[in-house]
Amino acid sequence: MKQVYFIFLLLCYLGVFGQENITLNNTYPTNYFQNPLGIPSVLSGTFGELRPNHFHAGLDLKTEQKEGLKVYASAQGYVSRIKISLWGYGKAIYITHPNGYTTVYAHLQKFNNRIEAYIKKQQYKIESFEIQVFPFANELPITENEIIAYSGSTGGFVGPHLHFEIRNTESEKPINPMLFGIEINDSKKPIINTLVGYSLNADSHINNIAVPTQLSIVNLKNGELLANKIRAFGKIGFGINSYDQQDNSSNKNGLYSLSMFVNGEKVYNFNASSFSFDESKYINLLIDYERLENLNQQVQKCFIEPSNKLSLCTEYDSNGYITVEDGLTYTVEIIAEDFKGNTQKITIPIEGKKDSIIVVTTQKVTSYKINYTQFNKFTIDGITVAFPKNTFYQDFYLDFEVNDSLVKVHSPIVPLDKKYTLTFDVSKYSNDEKKQLYIASVNKNGKTNYETTVKKDTTFYTSTKKLGNFTLLSDSKNPKVNLHNFKNEQWLTNFETLKIKISDYESGINTYRGEIDGEWILLEYNVKNGILTYNFSDKEFTTAKHQLKVFVTDNVGNTNSINATFFRKK
Repeated sequence: MKQVYFIFLLLCYLGVFGQENITLNNTYPTNYFQNPLGIPSVLSGTFGELRPNHFHAGLDLKTEQKEGLKVYASAQGYVSRIKISLWGYGKAIYITHPNGYTTVYAHLQKFNNRIEAYIKKQQYKIESFEIQVFPFANELPITENEIIAYSGSTGGFVGPHLHFEIRNTESEKPINPMLFGIEINDSKKPIINTLVGYSLNADSHINNIAVPTQLSIVNLKNGELLANKIRAFGKIGFGINSYDQQDNSSNKNGLYSLSMFVNGEKVYNFNASSFSFDESKYINLLIDYERLENLNQQVQKCFIEPSNKLSLCTEYDSNGYITVEDGLTYTVEIIAEDFKGNTQKITIPIEGKKDSIIVVTTQKVTSYKINYTQFNKFTIDGITVAFPKNTFYQDFYLDFEVNDSLVKVHSPIVPLDKKYTLTFDVSKYSNDEKKQLYIASVNKNGKTNYETTVKKDTTFYTSTKKLGNFTLLSDSKNPKVNLHNFKNEQWLTNFETLKIKISDYESGINTYRGEIDGEWILLEYNVKNGILTYNFSDKEFTTAKHQLKVFVTDNVGNTNSINATFFRKK
């Protein structure tokens, strides 16, 4: 066994070494990884797709709108990581392969029997549903096309699908799986819906307007797009709202490439090939962050902001910025492309004309000037906001207000690079009142959401990347706990599972614990429907009568529990 393990590690090393050469040549093995599903690949999400606050790190493969499809290992290797969480990837398996890559399979319903037994043993050991483990190479070896799991919809409010990734094992950078030959039928060209023009310095304008403006476009007979000629001057840029669709899919997915040319010279290129998770936050500089908040429209800029360090964007001398001079003409072409090479082009004719500006950007000036390269701290009526250096990407005036119980920390139209701290002085509250208080964010529809609240004697604080409205709320109600698929003192001999319904509509569920006959049991929590599920196959019962107890705690410490008796034949 030791010799086999040594040979496997040697192969891994040689694979990694070979991978370095492959990466340098910008080519990937195209016949190594197989489709992880036993059905044709249809996408509901593409690699590098623009998502809230991040880029999509893999392919979302459709599972015929159902759960339980067999998930196959794309190649031989070993399970190097298993993670189970209520949010994010849900139930996920990571398989390390001897060629220097790791595949990831996420949102799974369950694992195969061997992996399921392994992870349940670890869950019972630490008494937790949520878990992350890193098996050794010889613990869970995997053969090519082995059934490793079954597709599901775990990990928050997601529908049934399989999230599939290929990563460089050493760097952990995700790489577009389509570069490895994962075949997707796609004969459709991308769609460009909206063209936006940006005036980017004090004296620049587009059609006498110095604020972001939507530009008119028409469809040509050849299928390309043409913008109405614009008059412009100074430093300007463009952005588009676009999407791509593959065959047999109505989903509006992301582009593979977006390029811009000025008078035939390429000045901007975005390519969804690979990125690091650390740089994913820069998506908020790539998109028109304010437009997304105000109009719910995602516009990708065709220019690179100075603080944008995305490796997905190629650096050019102008980085997509266009300096229009009076009396000159320019032809701008923006080309949206999918992985199969289908393209959509929009042409923008520009006449350079320095003219008067009739619409300008107005900025609300406040007493709270943010110097983004310095630490900034402001206090009003016992409410303090503290921003570490480089929380933001530029200087601006912070709109900070306190009106009764509502605190406004600007509007969510400015992207943040890191978290800041919001602190409430709670010295006026009694100890009993403070036990039930928590910090909540308030969205534009008035809906509140619990923010992780750290409680000190006289202050409560939260660390967040959210801007907007916040308040202190009190939660005095206990969580609800109810039997779901059975009644007290019922015989459950033929039942495969036992289900409990839990809920808390104020501060929200924090922890739960289940016991049968005084021993901890594994309860799987579905956050979409609030159901806790226990699988009877986890335990052999030696008596008929059993006592169930479930304890639930919310985020301020209110608790509730339920006791029930059930019977089950040995």
